[in-house]
Amino acid sequence: MLTRVRGWRRGWQERSKLERIDLYSRLTVAAIPWLFTLTWQLAPLTADIHHAPLPLALGLALLVVCLAQCALSNRNARPSYEHYCGISVFPRQRMIAPLALLLVALGLLATLAAVDGVDGDGLLLMAMNIPMALVMTQALLVPVRTFLVQSLGLAALTTGVLAAAGVRGGILAGAAPATLFGCVLVLISVRPSTWSLSVMWQAEEARDVQARLAVAEERLRFGRDMHDVLGRNLAVIALKSELAVELAQRGRPQAVDQMVEVQRIARASQQEVRDVVRGYREADLSTELAGAKGVLRAAGIECAVVGDSGAELAAPVQAALGWVVREAATNVLRHGDPRRCTIRLTASADEVVLDVENDGASATATATTGDCGSGDHGSGGSGSGLTGLRERLGSLDGSLDAGTAGDGLFRLTARIPLSRPDAGRKPGAAPWTASGAVSGTDAGGVSRTASASASASASADVRGTAGTAGAETRTAFLEERR
Repeated sequence: MLTRVRGWRRGWQERSKLERIDLYSRLTVAAIPWLFTLTWQLAPLTADIHHAPLPLALGLALLVVCLAQCALSNRNARPSYEHYCGISVFPRQRMIAPLALLLVALGLLATLAAVDGVDGDGLLLMAMNIPMALVMTQALLVPVRTFLVQSLGLAALTTGVLAAAGVRGGILAGAAPATLFGCVLVLISVRPSTWSLSVMWQAEEARDVQARLAVAEERLRFGRDMHDVLGRNLAVIALKSELAVELAQRGRPQAVDQMVEVQRIARASQQEVRDVVRGYREADLSTELAGAKGVLRAAGIECAVVGDSGAELAAPVQAALGWVVREAATNVLRHGDPRRCTIRLTASADEVVLDVENDGASATATATTGDCGSGDHGSGGSGSGLTGLRERLGSLDGSLDAGTAGDGLFRLTARIPLSRPDAGRKPGAAPWTASGAVSGTDAGGVSRTASASASASASADVRGTAGTAGAETRTAFLEERR
């Protein structure tokens, strides 16, 4: 016995707070009909029923019927609760037995009144208890208005049965109010308790869904960051490896320099992956602009960065535009046969606009992105790179358009609104000149340029080996420049 008690205690302690409340509420609902029967049915049996054989036999029979009603009420408690919560449908055939027992109990009560075997007060208590077990289930199966109408019908039925048994006067007049009181008491005790329990479980389920969505969102964010970080690095490594092969086949010593650069980029990629895993990495717009310019020029593509420097923008805006620059530079490297690329940043009081335009757009790009769709530059389909950029810009109410602009040009435009003139700006930033250098004195210019050169380490859009022909063209062009 002691072991069983300890097991119950351990089981209670292992439950969550909501599970404890659920168990407590269910046990309370299950105990209510038994409590009413033991008070409103057993008390008259000892005090108000006349101690004669027939009245005592009728009273004991009525008590047994009421106890059977309580057992059926407990049996129907879980299905009725699940019906109320919309989990399952209550099988209506389960109400046949409780209804039959109710009619039997009313018949026994009428017989007891007909033989004058009970006093008036005891008769009203038993009349109030008889429907309790049945209505505890019914209160959860039908709407409140329907339940009240059914309670009125039950009160009328009880009054009619007692009137047929010869009950008159104040006792008969009190039968209907007593029955209605019992029904309403069940309604205000059982239904609110069940409603509160269902609301708590719904809130718990909502928290579980919210937690799962947060995990899924974090997975998407991490995957998007990994894509953005490794995309351009792998593209540059592939480009420089092809150049090193060409130089090695011609016996040129510059092949060693290219492979050293590949090694450096690979090591930088490792560090950036570690930073992403730690969650500390964020894009810097000035660094990304300088890095994109350096990488594109190393590939033989003339690149100009014009307009504002972006240093006056808020950190979230700079970070989002930095990712756009990475993705755009990666697409320029991977697709088509570009010779020139222009990156233009324009910041006004209302919005900041970043335009990346390059020539040499392929026929595939013209066919697939002419409607400024979501496809990657010349990829012939929607790419995860541009999709990730739209998600980043969307968090700032920004937008992204990508498509051909005629005459073999491809243009990518990112817009981010600034709600206030000072919302996304910081004073004291110098504009970029047409050559891409920052005017004025910039104490961190050297280190930023060096960091930008190393930022060949990051971006988006690795999609197989497409664009090899464009890479070979850029390699030949770079050879001519050397």
